[in-house]
Amino acid sequence: MARGARKRALVTGGIRGIGAAIATELVRAGYEVTVTGTSPGATGPAQCRYLACEFTRSKELEALAARAAELELSVLINNAGINTVGPLESYDPAEFARIQQVNVTAPFLLCRAVVPGMRQRRHGRIVNITSVFGLVSKAGRSAYSTSKFGLLGLSRALALEAAGDNVLVNCLAPGFVETDMTRGILGTQGIADIVTRIPIGRLAQPEEIARYARFLASEENTYMTGQTLVVDGGFTSG
Repeated sequence: MARGARKRALVTGGIRGIGAAIATELVRAGYEVTVTGTSPGATGPAQCRYLACEFTRSKELEALAARAAELELSVLINNAGINTVGPLESYDPAEFARIQQVNVTAPFLLCRAVVPGMRQRRHGRIVNITSVFGLVSKAGRSAYSTSKFGLLGLSRALALEAAGDNVLVNCLAPGFVETDMTRGILGTQGIADIVTRIPIGRLAQPEEIARYARFLASEENTYMTGQTLVVDGGFTSG
């Protein structure tokens, strides 16, 4: 990054859970942070600008991408994601498409919007939040795993295209994190069951995931691109 350049970051899905923790971590690191959420009346974490965007509405998403291109971002964190669990043979195709729109198409459009400016400035860091279910899968996760495997492929291809201009693109794959989404999908008993399969013996806290995101987005990361950093308490090592 050029000396004196302003450090600007966009974190999608940044009003709660992992996204809010990442935004807060970046604010502490001196970034001007903009976060997105779906509600027009919401607010982001302290000292963050807030933009409302419903990613399932194509016109809103296109407008956000255009706005992102104007922000002269040094960091893009594609964190927003949704998940609905169900067996493939009875899965609603419309719901499958909705998950791909939010989890894959939105990151694609935002990357497409901001990368030209990053390349021109010869600096940029993109962190795409995937999941352990973009590395392994589980019954009922066909739509979600499709999206997260897809985001991994997008990230690797873009990393190869942009590396020569010092735009580094990586994935961060959390395991099971103490968030509203995790509680909604697994429930109390499901969480208790999954903890028995995590070698560390607990869920991660959003703030723990945020510290790894900050590293990938920072000036400390000078040579890592096209990779997936897995932070899962050992879940995928068994």
